[in-house]
Amino acid sequence: MQHQLSFRFADPDDCETILSLVKELAKYENLENEVVATPELFNEWIFEKKKAEVIFAEYDGETAGMALFFHNFSTFLGRAGIYLEDLYVRPEFRKKGIGKALLKKLAAIAVERGCGRLEWWCLDWNKPSIDFYRSLGAVPMDEWTTYRITGDTLIEMAKDI
Repeated sequence: MQHQLSFRFADPDDCETILSLVKELAKYENLENEVVATPELFNEWIFEKKKAEVIFAEYDGETAGMALFFHNFSTFLGRAGIYLEDLYVRPEFRKKGIGKALLKKLAAIAVERGCGRLEWWCLDWNKPSIDFYRSLGAVPMDEWTTYRITGDTLIEMAKDI
């Protein structure tokens, strides 16, 4: 059977789903007690103030994961980039290429919008994610470990999505 993976931008009716996925991610990161976000806050900051965007990955019509991101700016490049705040794929949907597809989708958005880079942070203990990011060509930065994809790697990642 051919499985269907699709993407869609979140809308204000999705605030409960965003919060649910954020809580699942926080549980995975052992940071559940730090989540104070509410659907109302997400509605205000994501949809009314337009400070972030969310893309859902849907696998056979079910919400499999999401990427929450926003634009940052590089004075050295003289243009915006995309900062990925959260990438999360639900456990039952892992090992199906959904995480990679979400990153490729973000790379495509970055290229389409003329951005100079795509970057994110990863907890230092999260070896599976670190190995995954490195396999895509992401380069670790210093200290908190920020990952960045630029140039030809970004363009290549944006292809075939």
